[in-house]
Amino acid sequence: MAAPLEEQENCVEREMNSLSVSENTSASDDDEVTDYLMQFVEKEIGCDLKALSKVSGMLEKLKAENKALEEQVMTASSSVPLRVSAALETAEKSQSNLESLLQKERVLSNTLQQHLQGAQSWADRLGQTLGQLDTIEKHLKYLQCLARIEELSDSIQQCLMTSSTWEAVGAISTMAKLDVSLQESGCSHLQAFLRETLRFWHKILKDRLTGDFEEVLTQLQWPFISPPTPSLSPPANAQELNSQLELLVSQLLALQTSDDLISEEPSSRLGFPQSIPLSLPIKIMLVPLSKRFKYHFTGNRQTNSLNKPEWYLTQVLMWMGNNSNFMEEKIQPILDHSRANINAKVELCRGLLSLAQEKLALDASRLLYDDALFCHLVDEVLQFEKELRSTHAYPSTLPGALHILLEEAVLQKWLSVERKMALEKVDAMLSAEGAWSSQYRDITDMDELKAPDCAETFMTLLLVITDRYRSLPSPRAQLSFLALQRELVDDFRIRLTQVMKEESRNPLGVRYCAILNAANYISAVLIDWGDNVFFLQLQQAAVALGDEVLGPMGATETGRLASLEGSLFEELLGLLERLRGDMMGRLLDAVMRDVREKTQTYIRDRWLSLPSQCDQATMSLSSSACPMMLCLRDHLLQLQQLLSLPLFQTFWQGLAERLDLFLYQDLILYNHFNEGGAAQLQFDMTRNLFPLFGHYCKRPENFFKQVKEACIILTLNVGPALLLRDVLREAEDELFVPESLQPSPEAALNELGVYRLPPYDVSILLGLRASWPAQ
Repeated sequence: MAAPLEEQENCVEREMNSLSVSENTSASDDDEVTDYLMQFVEKEIGCDLKALSKVSGMLEKLKAENKALEEQVMTASSSVPLRVSAALETAEKSQSNLESLLQKERVLSNTLQQHLQGAQSWADRLGQTLGQLDTIEKHLKYLQCLARIEELSDSIQQCLMTSSTWEAVGAISTMAKLDVSLQESGCSHLQAFLRETLRFWHKILKDRLTGDFEEVLTQLQWPFISPPTPSLSPPANAQELNSQLELLVSQLLALQTSDDLISEEPSSRLGFPQSIPLSLPIKIMLVPLSKRFKYHFTGNRQTNSLNKPEWYLTQVLMWMGNNSNFMEEKIQPILDHSRANINAKVELCRGLLSLAQEKLALDASRLLYDDALFCHLVDEVLQFEKELRSTHAYPSTLPGALHILLEEAVLQKWLSVERKMALEKVDAMLSAEGAWSSQYRDITDMDELKAPDCAETFMTLLLVITDRYRSLPSPRAQLSFLALQRELVDDFRIRLTQVMKEESRNPLGVRYCAILNAANYISAVLIDWGDNVFFLQLQQAAVALGDEVLGPMGATETGRLASLEGSLFEELLGLLERLRGDMMGRLLDAVMRDVREKTQTYIRDRWLSLPSQCDQATMSLSSSACPMMLCLRDHLLQLQQLLSLPLFQTFWQGLAERLDLFLYQDLILYNHFNEGGAAQLQFDMTRNLFPLFGHYCKRPENFFKQVKEACIILTLNVGPALLLRDVLREAEDELFVPESLQPSPEAALNELGVYRLPPYDVSILLGLRASWPAQ
C-alpha cells in the first residue's frame, strides 16, 4: 500500500507544479492557448459542418476530465498536511528520547566520578604497597646477588685449595658473566664489589696458571730469539709437555672474558682504530719478547737510536719469523680444539706489532723537525709494512704500522717533505748536463717516445710517490698525495713552458724538440694512469668526498668523474695539450718559412713557355724545385730523428696540409700554364713531392688533395676540358637542362677524380690554362 500511495503523491505533486507553472505563465501564453484551441477544433471537427453534432459530446468529455483533475488536486491537497504532521510528531519523539539519554549520561557520569574519588585512596594505598613490594624485591635480588658472589667466592677458594683448577675457572667465568649482566643496572657499589672480588680471584688463578704456563714454555725453549734449529731427538717428556701445554692454554682461554673485564687497556691512540684485545695465552707468551724489546729500544741504550728505526723494526720482523712455526705447530691445534676463532700466528704478529706501533708513535713525534731523519723513518715504515703484509701474510683488515703516518701532524709533515724533496729533485734534473737527451737514444726499439731524461726521471719520481702512498689505508690521505702529484705536474709544465720560450728562437733545435717530446711523454703517462685501477678507485673516492681534498669541482666535472668519462688528470692533460699544440704550431711555422724561401724561384718559373711533354725525351724535376725538395727532405729526416713517433706523425701531416694550401694558393693560382707547364707541375708533384711523404704513409697524395686535383684540371685534354668548361658555365648562368642530357657540375668533376675543389675554383683553374683551340 505504501508504494501506490507514494506514486499517487508524486503524480499529484507533478500536476500541482504544472498548474503552478501554467498560472505563472498564463498571461504570456494567451496567444499559444488560442492557437491550440483552433488547432484542436480543426482536428476534431474540421471543415465538415455535419460534424458540429459532435460538439456536445466533446463538451461532456472535457467536463468529465476537468472534474477528474479537480478531484486529484483536492486529494493531494488533503494528504500533504497529514505527512507533515506525521514527520513533526516523529521529530518530537526523537528529541524527547535524546533528552532522556542525555539525562541518563549525566547521572552515570556523576556516579562514576564519585566512585573514582572514593577509590582514589584505595589506589594510593595499593600503589604504596606495590612500591614497597618492588623495593623489597630489589633488596631481595641485591641480597641474592651478594649471596651468589659469596657463594662463587667460597667455591673458587675451595677449588684452589683442592687444586680443582677447571672448577675454579668455571666459577670465575660465571662470576664474569654476572659482572656483564650487572653493567646495565644502577647498583654501582654492588658492581664495584663484584669487580674487586673478580679481580682478586682472577689474579690469583691467573698468576698460578701463568707460572705453570711459563715453566712449560721455558722447557719448550720459548721464545725463539734466533732462527730455531731442528732437534735430532725430541725431549724425553715431550708428550707430557704437550699435554700440559694444551691444558694450560685451554684454561687460560676460559679466563679470557674475566681478563678482558679487569684489564686496564690504554685508550687507543689517535689514528688507530679500536681493536679486540689479544687472547690471554698469547699475551703471556709475548711477555719475554716485550721485556727484551723495551730493554734494547728504550732508555739510554745504544740500540735506542732515532736515526736507526730499522733496528727495532727488523727485530720485530725477525721475532715474527722465528716463532711463527711454533705458533702454527703447537698453539694453533690447541686453539682449534678449543673452538676458539683465533689465528695463533696473526695474534703473535698483532702483539709484536703493538710494540713497534708504540715505539713508532713516540719517534715520529720527535722527528717532525728533522726532515732527513723523518724521511728515513717513513721509508723504513713503508718497507716494514710491505714485508709484514707479504712475507708474514698479515691480514689487510687489521691495522698495521701505516696508521702511525695518518696522524694529522705526521701526514702534513710527510706531504711537505715530499713536496720539498720533489722540487729539489726537479731543479737538479733540469739543470743536469744530459737533461734533454734520451737515455735510450741508441736503442731504436725502446726509444719510440724519445722522452728526455728529465721528463722520464720526473715521471719516475711521481711513480715512486705513488708507490709510497698506494698502501695507505685512508682514501683521504691518498687523495692528499694525489693533489700533491697534480701540483708537481703543473709546476713541471710551467718549467717546460719557460724553457720553451727561451728556445723558441730556434724551434728546429734539439732542445726545443726535446721539450715537445717531454710534454707528449707526460701526457701519454697521465692518460695511462687515468685508466689504472688504482686511480679509478681514487676517482670514485674523490667523488664521494666532494671538495674536501682536491678543491672545488663543478657539477659537470663531478658528473664526468662519477661516470668515468673523465679522469683526475683531465685538467692537466688539457694544459699539456695546449702547450704541445702551441709548440707544434711554432715548429710548423719555422719549417714553412724555410720552405717558402726556397720555393720563390719555383713559383716564378716560366710556366707559360715550358716545352710540351712530347718535345722532351724524358721528364725530370724542375731545377727551380730542387731547393724546395731538399729543404723538405732535410727537415723531415731531421725531425724524424728528433721527435717521437706520435709527434712526428702529427708534424708531417700538418706540414702536408700547410704545404698543400701554400702550393695551391701561391703557386698554382698565381700562374698561368701551357700544356708543358701543366705537365711539368704534375710531374714535380706526383713523382717528386708526393714520394717524399710516401715513406710515412701508403697514399701520400691524399694529403695533397688540392694540388692533386688542380693538376688533374690543368693537364686535362682539350676536349674534356671544353666540355667541363661548358658544364660549369651553364651552371653559373643557371641554364637548367634535363639531367639525362647534361650532368651536374659535381657529377662531372667526380668523374674526373675531383672531389675536393668546388666548381668555382675549377672554373678559375680552367681559366689558367693557356692552351685552348681558339687561343
